[in-house]
Amino acid sequence: MVCRDPGLSAGTEAHMSELDVRGWQRTSLIDFPGHISTVLFTVGCNFRCPMCHNADLVLRPSALPRIDLDAVWDLLERRRGKITGVVLTGGEPTLQPTLPAFLEEIHRRGFRTKLDTNGYRPEVLRELIRRRLVDYVAMDVKGPPTLYARLAGLSDLDLARIETSLALLRDADVPYELRTTVVPGMLDRAAIEALVRWLAGLGLGEGTSYVLQQFRTVRTLDPALQQVTPYGASVLQAMAEEARRWLPAVGVRGL
Repeated sequence: MVCRDPGLSAGTEAHMSELDVRGWQRTSLIDFPGHISTVLFTVGCNFRCPMCHNADLVLRPSALPRIDLDAVWDLLERRRGKITGVVLTGGEPTLQPTLPAFLEEIHRRGFRTKLDTNGYRPEVLRELIRRRLVDYVAMDVKGPPTLYARLAGLSDLDLARIETSLALLRDADVPYELRTTVVPGMLDRAAIEALVRWLAGLGLGEGTSYVLQQFRTVRTLDPALQQVTPYGASVLQAMAEEARRWLPAVGVRGL
């Protein structure tokens, strides 16, 4: 028998359980700046990025066991004071209808929230920011406008949706980072330069943390990319140095 949280009604408990989580990293020291966190992976995505290394969450979610959220709440209570944050990633969490209620419940229990998103549902991001349900946002920026659809794995893409999400982050008082996975053969130095110049042109300069992420060849959505050799550290560092001409705070991750 499951013991009901006295702070939740039966209806709210049922509502919480609807969040479809199919992956769980119980403890992370690196995913949420300033916090030890637990990381929840939601299913489904509106992109088909060829470099995605969570392909099962996107293409075969039914093959993954559903995470019992009671176990998540139990871990958070047992590790209260050590774990201080919860990361929602995916997949694409903004596709989950119960995401706002779930984030609200995390806050009610005294934990901070971080959202990883591709930014393609600005209407959801706007609501989460308005209701102060997110304490940190990490948004993937796939590439410059001319390459965005290809990097997102779509035949057609509404770039205005991406730019709206970028403007929301720019104008909000929520800490955020933008990040790009640098895939050889898809993004080179010229593409990264075009990308950061585009971001700077949108007013994302001072105060914007931008990260170039090393490409990982493990379990990519496009199997052909598993044979690609990632850029060396010196190449990524050189890209970051050039990017700082337009965005002051540029880092490299995953080396």
